[in-house]
Amino acid sequence: MSYLLYPLKRQYIVWTLSVFITILLFGLAFFFPDWKYALGIPALVTLGLSLLGLNDYRQTGRSILRSFPIAAHIRFLLEGIRPEIRQYFIEGDKEGTPFGRDKRSIVYQRAKNQLDKRPFGTQYDVYKEGYEWLNHSMVPKPVVKKPFRVTVGGPYCKQPYSASILNISAMSFGSLSANAIMALNEGAKIGSFAHDTGEGGVSKYHKKHGGDLIWEIGSSYFGCNDGNGNFSRDHFKKNAALDQVKMIEIKLSQGAKPGHGGILPKAKITPEIAEARGIPLNRDCVSPAYHSAFSTPLELIEFISQLRTLSKGKPIGFKLCIGHPWEFAAICKAMIETGVTPDFIVVDGAEGGTGAAPLEFTDHMGMPLREGLSYVHNMLIGLDLREHIKLGASGKIVSGFDMARAMALGADWCNSARAFMFALGCIQSQHCHTDECPVGVATQNPLRTRAIVVERKSKRVTNYQKATVKALAELVASAGLDHPTQFDRDHFAVRTARDQVESLADLFPRIKLGAILEGDALPFFMKAYDMAEANSFLPRESAKIKMVESA
Repeated sequence: MSYLLYPLKRQYIVWTLSVFITILLFGLAFFFPDWKYALGIPALVTLGLSLLGLNDYRQTGRSILRSFPIAAHIRFLLEGIRPEIRQYFIEGDKEGTPFGRDKRSIVYQRAKNQLDKRPFGTQYDVYKEGYEWLNHSMVPKPVVKKPFRVTVGGPYCKQPYSASILNISAMSFGSLSANAIMALNEGAKIGSFAHDTGEGGVSKYHKKHGGDLIWEIGSSYFGCNDGNGNFSRDHFKKNAALDQVKMIEIKLSQGAKPGHGGILPKAKITPEIAEARGIPLNRDCVSPAYHSAFSTPLELIEFISQLRTLSKGKPIGFKLCIGHPWEFAAICKAMIETGVTPDFIVVDGAEGGTGAAPLEFTDHMGMPLREGLSYVHNMLIGLDLREHIKLGASGKIVSGFDMARAMALGADWCNSARAFMFALGCIQSQHCHTDECPVGVATQNPLRTRAIVVERKSKRVTNYQKATVKALAELVASAGLDHPTQFDRDHFAVRTARDQVESLADLFPRIKLGAILEGDALPFFMKAYDMAEANSFLPRESAKIKMVESA
């Protein structure tokens, strides 16, 4: 019955009107033969539009045309206006937010295996504050053809994982549509890279195509809770035993809304999602801002050990956006005290994306990726903990240059979410939280999700990842290096004023191995370490005051 109502849907209104007008004109021409010549031309025009709409509805190449037959052509027509008009009257290639047109275009082109080169030189003002560049070598190396991999797994890991250096960042089923999840996972399968499940857990759509999974566990423990929102060992063991699950990531916080629980607006909660997560249909799904399985750094490390045992030795790590510096230092102290380390840490920048967050959190909460990643890397180096812990980075990673810069600051691999959404066909309409995504990526509306044709979009996901890693390999070779993890802060320069240039090493100073333990590190790190305690996330003085008050 619902199919009979399709023509009445708002997104099909232009197509419906063209069909209706076509029938009306041909009907009038039939009953009034004298008008047939006057009515014939407009009737043929509307017939042509109706057939165009039918073709748009049936084609599988462009998501927005499947969702908005005929009407979407207006968008493409406007985009086709000469670049000068678009630049002067609409928007420059580098002015769009959160991502400029040039960033979106590079993903679209790589996803479609189209030419991704640029003519006529950079559009950046290279003498403007903030301009960055990578220093090349006079003796560049041959471009490495073999895909770069990084082995994740410390001394306690029995099932280490060989990860790609570019993977799909955390996006849950519920936030994204079933078709989007399937296309991402099949793309990961084809391209041999990993797909982070997001805190919504491992759904049947994640499992369908068999791509490698990083299972993210949030504060609601979806997929491993006891029905009351608490962690369940038995449920965890069941999902952790899946061969697809290669690594397990505890979500402490995410960049776009650190210190705030995950949000799935009720508009996007279907009966299927409610059943999978064990949540009600009639209200927003808001996860707690904190975990109930642990409340101190020592308990977090113990939880990591527990998950490692229950998963039979799979890599266990955590993701966080850096906030109070002493809190991460406290986790490091807990590592030293117990002798137990996570296998990996993913640093999420405050510029990271989300489907729904309060504006104050999106704009002003948390440490940006460069500062956060540099801090974590330096803290681990200064405490002689870095050797067995791999670092991932996420937060507006789109291009090979973005990856190279993150690796210079300490990352072993990078994750990206919105870039892979662009590969699926996202047009940055920013309706992710309303269930009205026009291209079927971030919606549960069946009329819109049909725009994502899994077989085609999965190939685009693979194409984008492969082309971007290839671009990174070319940067590596141009810098005279063999592997992207050899990038150093001295390889990158930033214009800090019209007449002043500094390297990343100047802006993000490095500390020596073991320097914090020796008391010979920069004051910022020493202060954070001195304030930290392994048995509390509170700073040292606050912890003492609290203990006195409790007594």
